[in-house]
Amino acid sequence: MSAPTISHLGIAVKDLDAAIRLWSLALGRGPSLVTEVADQKVKVAVFPAGPTGGGRIELVAPTSPDSPVSRFLATRGEGLHHVCIYVDDIEAHLRQFKSAGVRLIDETPRLGAEGHRIAFVHPSGMNGVLLELEERSGKL
Repeated sequence: MSAPTISHLGIAVKDLDAAIRLWSLALGRGPSLVTEVADQKVKVAVFPAGPTGGGRIELVAPTSPDSPVSRFLATRGEGLHHVCIYVDDIEAHLRQFKSAGVRLIDETPRLGAEGHRIAFVHPSGMNGVLLELEERSGKL
């Protein structure tokens, strides 16, 4: 089993197109994927890792006023929204967090923007940071 590593940093933005232009300028390339995740009420743009590896950048914009990202933007403004780590066995990680008394947003995995199984751990249990777990294999 591999140690968890950074998958991506999620950045909440109000205007996805404007943010794509800025991050394309910063990273020297455009996103590899722009898609809507209807059940999370967001649209995301994923910038690939660089040639030497490293984590990806994921821009996240709300598609509805009742989206969790809309609430985040209203209270905190644009900026770092979440840190995502790859894990080999998402259910095992969720069980470990739950048995340790860490508050979970998702007790069972769901599909994320790239079709991989994901789950969120509440910021109250992670020093104020929303943590996303992404299953490395993407198996269903």
